[in-house]
Amino acid sequence: MRYPHYADGMLAPGTDHWCLELDGVTKSFGDTHALRSLSLSAQRGAVTAILGPNGAGKTTLMGICEGLQRADRGLVRVLGLDPRRHAAQLRPRVGVMVQDGGLPIMARPLELLRHVARMYAAPRDVDELVDLLGLDAFARTSVRRLSGGQRQRLALAIALVGRPDLVFLDEPSAGLDPQARLVVWDLIEGLRADGVSVILSTHLMDEAARLADHVAIIDHGVVLAQGTVAELTEAVGVPEATSAPSVEAAPDGPVRSAAPPTPHAARLSGPLTPAAQTALAQLADAHGLTLEFEGGTRTLEDAFLDLTGRSLR
Repeated sequence: MRYPHYADGMLAPGTDHWCLELDGVTKSFGDTHALRSLSLSAQRGAVTAILGPNGAGKTTLMGICEGLQRADRGLVRVLGLDPRRHAAQLRPRVGVMVQDGGLPIMARPLELLRHVARMYAAPRDVDELVDLLGLDAFARTSVRRLSGGQRQRLALAIALVGRPDLVFLDEPSAGLDPQARLVVWDLIEGLRADGVSVILSTHLMDEAARLADHVAIIDHGVVLAQGTVAELTEAVGVPEATSAPSVEAAPDGPVRSAAPPTPHAARLSGPLTPAAQTALAQLADAHGLTLEFEGGTRTLEDAFLDLTGRSLR
């Protein structure tokens, strides 16, 4: 895709449907090609998940979108602006969840969060974030002494305190216990409800399946597939050897003539896509049949592994 844009790097009117646009983006580090003419778009007010194995190019992609790195070639627009040339305009509108290395180790979480809040014209209520993410229990402990999960919660609070229009979340649930993970998921869903655009990088397939409106799977610096979870689990397809599900039919009663018995129920097993299950259910309902499905439904993890392989990186 090619996006019309003015000479100063801003996008032309009519292209504000997207919070993030990349077209033919290439980035190399010496002989290593991190991104290879990658094209991707993310809708405003939606959660877009970026999935990929280690070394796929996710970190480079996020760094370029955040203005921390410069692409060798290609178009990059964040909220319609060039993240390098228009960094000053984007800074108050974009939240970034920093990793461990981005937090000052001797700072105390509550003091740090209040300090960051003062940099914004209309910050989110700090006490609300502290209560929501359970920061009070370690509010006065230095960052250096926090657990991985505690640092994650602090980093998320820092990303959100400025009330951003767009937030980049890199592995927001890493190191969190199940209770904290559910809180973070609810928070992300709340952001979407408020019209905030979210770019989510994660290794957790259940996280992406629950939260994402749109998913992009990347590997070796290119987008392998993108779409909704339902579209991705349909589009990958199934192996030829198991493409036809097996069917067992239960007849109404004993056979009394040469005519074949009329089944009243059927049990299906095999790799059925969500669309196939829906179609079969409608057909069964029309003929008064009871269907029982035995597994075989494709998941986002199945699609991911089929596209990126099963070998360790």
